[in-house]
Amino acid sequence: MKHFESKAIRTQTERTQYKEHSTPTFLTSSFTFDNAEHMRAMFAGEAEGNIYSRYSNPSTSELVEKVCQMEGAEAGFTTASGMSGVFTSIISFLKQGDHVIASRAVFGSTHQILTNILPRWGISFTYVDPTDVASWETAVQSNTKMLVMETPSNPGLAMIDMEQAGKFAKAHNLIFNVDNCFATPYLQQPIKYGADIVVHSATKWMDGQGRVLGGLIVGRADLMQEVQTFIRHSGPAMSPFNAWIISKSLETLAVRMDRHCANASQLAQYFDEHSDVLKVLYPHHSSHPQYDLGKKQMSQGGGIVTFEVDGGVARGSKFIDAINMISISSNLGDARSIITHPASTTHSKLSEAERLAVGITPGLVRLSVGLEHVDDIMSDLDQALAKSSAAVKVAV
Repeated sequence: MKHFESKAIRTQTERTQYKEHSTPTFLTSSFTFDNAEHMRAMFAGEAEGNIYSRYSNPSTSELVEKVCQMEGAEAGFTTASGMSGVFTSIISFLKQGDHVIASRAVFGSTHQILTNILPRWGISFTYVDPTDVASWETAVQSNTKMLVMETPSNPGLAMIDMEQAGKFAKAHNLIFNVDNCFATPYLQQPIKYGADIVVHSATKWMDGQGRVLGGLIVGRADLMQEVQTFIRHSGPAMSPFNAWIISKSLETLAVRMDRHCANASQLAQYFDEHSDVLKVLYPHHSSHPQYDLGKKQMSQGGGIVTFEVDGGVARGSKFIDAINMISISSNLGDARSIITHPASTTHSKLSEAERLAVGITPGLVRLSVGLEHVDDIMSDLDQALAKSSAAVKVAV
């Protein structure tokens, strides 16, 4: 069996008659048929091939095959964005009257789907503490169909014990749906722990350079048939060009993530020792309350570090304003380091009580650690902490 890095580089669909070395991109909206019988057989599902790029395309198929090998999945589909992937992975299986159990620690847009969109169609949900599996039993209802989890979570880096979650889902006949965006398949494979579906925002670490949008859903073949039906007729298709970009990017995923993780680990230690930082969270740093679980489930700690500056919102704002090199953006997973303030951006639609319930305090800062030299990243953070401290003292 090939190693991860070899799968990422050597997974390739059949070459064309030109015998190209690098996988080409297929920029076409539709495909032709040999004759009427061939067309009939294709639409009847009796022959393999491509009909229309909203259904499938050689570029998206190659990307799916590659990620399935990485995740240990049987089948999958691409979507236009990470959130279209999250939404599709949920709505493909639910109907009016169904119920979902979800981790309270999820991305802001996932929270909006659960709280504002699904209820319009008569689909209810119950939030659970992501770290207390024993308490989930009280959330189970006769109409519960799915368990939705994100691990590590955005932005608080809470982790789900996926082995226990997998057993829980199986015991109650639930579809176990895991958002694996923060870890990537290089660092973590949820299917090993019982996940039925794995979702990615390929916009993030998979592309890794902030160029294109994309989402991926992989998992059990029987479940992917339901996903295929939904995608074909609702249309959240990924562009073949975006699929080609992401597939090429995956060839360097392992190399990039090694550097992201090495940088992030050093920065977590830096924050842990800084007097102006009240708290630092990083899955492979001993200060994380789920450190042992992080070491068990993730081969490395990932590229995200969150920390709380002393001084709340005022200090957090001054700190971000003092940044020189690091990008101020709501995105993550880029070659460039990115910093953001979740309470006022990605999770601003949550109430203060909801934010505090998942550890998003007023002074919490999320740092997506890039590929710059770690000394340069640290230098920028150090001067911003010093300037913001002085600015807050002057204001007082």
